[in-house]
Amino acid sequence: MTDQLKKTPLHDTHVALGARMMGFGGYDMPVQYSGIIDEHMAVRERAGLFDVSHMGEVMVRGPKAFDFLQHLVTNDVSKLYDGRALYTVMCNEAGGVVDDLLVYRVHSEEYMLVINAANREKDVEWMRTHNPMDAELADLSDEIALLAIQGPEAIELVQSLTDEPVSDLKFYHFLEAREGGFQGVDWALLSRTGYTGEPGLEVYCKASDAPELWERLLDAGEDRGLLPCGLGARDTLRLEAGLCLYGNDLDEETNPLAAGLGWLIKLDKGPFIGKEALAEIKEQGPAEKLVGFVMNERGIPRTGYALQNASEKIIGRVTSGSQSPVLEAGIGLGYVQNDAAYTAPGATVHVSMRGRPRKATVTKPPFHKK
Repeated sequence: MTDQLKKTPLHDTHVALGARMMGFGGYDMPVQYSGIIDEHMAVRERAGLFDVSHMGEVMVRGPKAFDFLQHLVTNDVSKLYDGRALYTVMCNEAGGVVDDLLVYRVHSEEYMLVINAANREKDVEWMRTHNPMDAELADLSDEIALLAIQGPEAIELVQSLTDEPVSDLKFYHFLEAREGGFQGVDWALLSRTGYTGEPGLEVYCKASDAPELWERLLDAGEDRGLLPCGLGARDTLRLEAGLCLYGNDLDEETNPLAAGLGWLIKLDKGPFIGKEALAEIKEQGPAEKLVGFVMNERGIPRTGYALQNASEKIIGRVTSGSQSPVLEAGIGLGYVQNDAAYTAPGATVHVSMRGRPRKATVTKPPFHKK
């Protein structure tokens, strides 16, 4: 089975470091190196380095690029300018989430979309079949690598390696370093984004440059306590931050309003795929709502566990759950009936674990910041 998985440009590096590998999104990826809790706390307290080269990158170019993107996604691409990125979703006609993604505006006729690895083929096909403007699309996922350096020390660490003003970047802004501007590589895009709830940067580069950049970042961060981190810590970090994971908390059967992502929907920007359905859902109110919760009793909530009320009536389901290394308690995200008795912060829900209901308190993420 492993032979059928794709490999990122850093695969051999991970194996040499002794990483525990497993399949994710069609790729053989590192789950952990020194341990999930160790890596998690390194990011919360210092810095961690992730290989997320399994993510997909699609370039949208030409005079119709903007019109196509306004048609494709729910957020308003007109708010972008060169060096600015936004988070959005693209929906189907029923308002279900095809994927959540980032849109980077390189210039007025060139944008980079960053999509989830497991959705790459589906997303690219969706874009190609929903492109009446005939914008130019190029899937460059195999040519681009992505490293994420996250944590309180991350930005200062990267700044020590370049004269580019990365310390001045605001959240969801980026810069391109060309002709050796970042560690001698031909091209790198340094983005003030991340998936951990901590400050940090995501570094896009040519696939061939990734192994050397990885080594240089690790060497530069050794004195700061930088650790290589796997997907295990990435998941616990994003869950503590209350960030959705496609395939768990988002899919084509869920809509962004139910997921608490209504702020990504700009109904006044003009027509886009799913607009009519989303307008109707907004007017009526979604039938369910994604909430965060912290366990009051021992036990780790797992995806698929039933959520119940005090009478043990099923009111929803857990979509993501784990043990929080910071809280040292079980935490989770789940959909419940859209009733304030179950959705208001402080409300009590019960997680059914092996047939026994265990009490949890609805808590607005992020869980790790008080």
